[in-house]
Amino acid sequence: MSCQGQMTQALPPRANPGLYKRNPPIPGEAEAIESARNGDPEAFAKIYNLHKRRVYTLCLRMLGNVSEAEDMTQNAFLHLFRKLDRFRGESAFSTWLHRLTVNLVLMHLRKKGLDLVSLEESVNPSSEDTPRRDFGSRDQVLAGSVDRVTLERALAALPPGYRMVFILHDVEGFEHNEIAAMLDCSIGNSKSQLHKARLRLRELLRNPGLSPQPSACPESAK
Repeated sequence: MSCQGQMTQALPPRANPGLYKRNPPIPGEAEAIESARNGDPEAFAKIYNLHKRRVYTLCLRMLGNVSEAEDMTQNAFLHLFRKLDRFRGESAFSTWLHRLTVNLVLMHLRKKGLDLVSLEESVNPSSEDTPRRDFGSRDQVLAGSVDRVTLERALAALPPGYRMVFILHDVEGFEHNEIAAMLDCSIGNSKSQLHKARLRLRELLRNPGLSPQPSACPESAK
């Protein structure tokens, strides 16, 4: 048996090795989770301090509003406190926490009556959307070295549907079938939204003056 096969068999059922590679466990995190499950408030405080920055960043990117992002961050950790026993270790803890957060943000947006994606979007790009490319592939230009502030400003300038799919796929690492289930749309629609989001981002990054000033730095700890 190959080494690769042995490593795959050693993983827990349904585990995704890529998730561990993308979000490796944080030293002391597993112990804090176990202690928090047993009612240790200091352990839960440690989990909060380890993850609050990235959860807030995710909320701010999805919502584009500082006040809403702060409230949603607190809401996410309240839900985490109630649902910590549901974490089974089948993915990295941060991946599980981010999925919980994404679901809460989506529910919040739906309650506000906002459309998460445009269902009229065609799977095929329009004639001006060049160059042609595989919608699901990695965008090498956007993956390159881009000034962080400029990129955050460009993200904030994207239409909500484009921004949502881009964040879920290119930032959080969800697959198109997962995004389609979250947003209640087709896989083809998710791919189309991502393609058009990347095209728009390219345009905004070439012309930074088109992007609005960010309301706050997403890296701010809340």
